[in-house]
Amino acid sequence: MGGRQIRPATVWKTKSAELQQAIMPNRTMDMPPWMDVLYKCPPSETLVRTVPPRHRAPSKKATKPRHIYRPQPITFPEDKLRQIFFKDHPWELARPRVLVETDGKDYQHVDWSKGLRQPGLPLTGECVVQRQLWRMQNEGMDRQTAYDITRREFYRLRQEEEIEKRIAKEEARYVGAYFGKSRIDVGLMLEDHEFENWKVWAGKEAEKRELMKVGTAGGLGGEEGEEVLPAEEPEVAVPGA
Repeated sequence: MGGRQIRPATVWKTKSAELQQAIMPNRTMDMPPWMDVLYKCPPSETLVRTVPPRHRAPSKKATKPRHIYRPQPITFPEDKLRQIFFKDHPWELARPRVLVETDGKDYQHVDWSKGLRQPGLPLTGECVVQRQLWRMQNEGMDRQTAYDITRREFYRLRQEEEIEKRIAKEEARYVGAYFGKSRIDVGLMLEDHEFENWKVWAGKEAEKRELMKVGTAGGLGGEEGEEVLPAEEPEVAVPGA
């Protein structure tokens, strides 16, 4: 470049002039792919960074000069609802879920005004959060009232699912199906196995401690198993007695 300064806005003009020279006769083959993008979206001339928009009232710490250009945290109404639900129902997080979306537009195929049951969508804690949020925004309920009503609806549907599974399992067993151990049975089996291992380890540790006690007593004098008596204090003559 010969030390010359090229402003951002003149990059496209400079490259276009070079492509029109004789050294680059084939403009379509030599034109880089960023030429059209740079022409449609030219770079800015100012180097001053603007303050990013804030989604909530900033804290005193965020308004300091070294933090003023950092991205501010973005919060959504569902965050608090989701935190409350999974705090009250931690075992819902243990249920297996499929996190892959079909086309990224799953939200367009649900209607939370019709209830927690949605076509093609399994019943999860996220259904409770979305249904509760819909009640708060459309029915004017406060957070606690909407949470209680939606939670009772969720419990009823969960109970129906458990009954359907139990009936299906009983019908399958009636026609000769065989089911292995459940997750609870496997967990109890592993717990019993670890307990038996601990009992063996505890017995060995107890034997080691007994041997150490016997060895310590034998080192103080006397044979093994012989009781060691404390030495008698010498009598001291008291004058005038």
